[in-house]
Amino acid sequence: MKQLLEFFGFLALLQGTGGLVHELTGWLGWGVTQRWSALDGYEIYVSIALIVLALALFAAAESRKPR
Repeated sequence: MKQLLEFFGFLALLQGTGGLVHELTGWLGWGVTQRWSALDGYEIYVSIALIVLALALFAAAESRKPR
């Protein structure tokens, strides 16, 4: 379970960072925030939320007891 949380945390961090870099610089035109038209106008907020989600997933993974 710990590895699964870390994996999803990494994906969220990757998508959030990529979306934030794209919105601020125009580089890296890939990712969730550029592909979903429902997020138009909210890309920066969604990218920040993905980064916060990633940090929460990493914290949850760390709090799990090792087996």
